[in-house]
Amino acid sequence: MLPDVDVDEVALKLFMGAFFNSGQVCVACKRLYIHESIYERPRDKLHQLAQTLPIGDCMQPGVLFGPIQNLPQYRRVLQLRDEARDAGLVLLEGAAVPERGYFMPLTLVDNPPEDSRVVVEEAFGPILPLLRFSDVDEVIARANASDYGLAGAVWSKDVARAVEIAKRLETGTVWINQNLESSPMVPLGGHKQSGLGVENGVAGLMEFTQPKSIFIPKSA
Repeated sequence: MLPDVDVDEVALKLFMGAFFNSGQVCVACKRLYIHESIYERPRDKLHQLAQTLPIGDCMQPGVLFGPIQNLPQYRRVLQLRDEARDAGLVLLEGAAVPERGYFMPLTLVDNPPEDSRVVVEEAFGPILPLLRFSDVDEVIARANASDYGLAGAVWSKDVARAVEIAKRLETGTVWINQNLESSPMVPLGGHKQSGLGVENGVAGLMEFTQPKSIFIPKSA
């Protein structure tokens, strides 16, 4: 997130990009780098949204966020949260959750160390680390240091600059000022440890084919 961003305009998009389906989306935002000159504003706005939007039974009107899908994953996400808390990190939690079920408050982690588990590992749950940065080249290097590279996003009023940054990110998909967009005509695949092969588009169709080569002598 670059310093020229209109925080009020993009906050809900960012929030849903991280917490839609309680963070259980392969291309959800797993960490958010925010320029240090504006860091507190998006942090506080995202925290306000977390405190305002209800979590519970999504079959009920107005409830947007449900439980973690299964017990092992629930325990794992809680462990990441508890480790962050035990390390003295600041956790900004959202609205209260039902006592029964695999529910966890939507949680922001305030500027954790880059090498903490909540940053390095994919939580796949309702927890989002927020990290400060001061230099674009430095933050690109930090983002690319991840073992994963499925998707990313750049947030800026300067679309041309955002595209140049997007070109340098080692991910299969990069969004500009949006999240979670897809098309059956556009390939979806990852770099590094983010899966094998490609879905969608011509490249996705080719995944379902088996190449075959036939060699014929020139003299034949």
